[in-house]
Amino acid sequence: MTIPLFHLAFPVDDLAEARAFYGGVLGCSEGRSDRDWVDFNFHGHQIVAYRVPGEARKRITSPVDGDEVPVRHFGLVLPMPEWEKMRDKLVAAGVKFIIEPQLRFVGTIGEQAAMFFLDPSGNAIEFKAFKDPSKLFAK
Repeated sequence: MTIPLFHLAFPVDDLAEARAFYGGVLGCSEGRSDRDWVDFNFHGHQIVAYRVPGEARKRITSPVDGDEVPVRHFGLVLPMPEWEKMRDKLVAAGVKFIIEPQLRFVGTIGEQAAMFFLDPSGNAIEFKAFKDPSKLFAK
């Protein structure tokens, strides 16, 4: 067994909605749970949804490459083919994007595909993929 690279806890309004979205739409398997929380396998990382109604909807944005990016968000860096599959899966599921799937920073060292969307509780999620994955931390 590999140890998760990160652990993230976040608020949700309703655990049944969280299970349907993270398990059903994003395909995350469920781990342990209790009355007020549930663990998910987020592509090998552990995320924990805690029932705290209304907390996730508090949002501040910051301008990045012409878009208002939610400051509080989490997500994954995927290989480009997996990012494209996830984009297609989210589109097919009718997920509404707050920042549509797009290429950002075109022609720069940080060129990447990115998309932002909300879970049912209002948590902002970003999936991105780099044209050149070796440039993830390049300046």
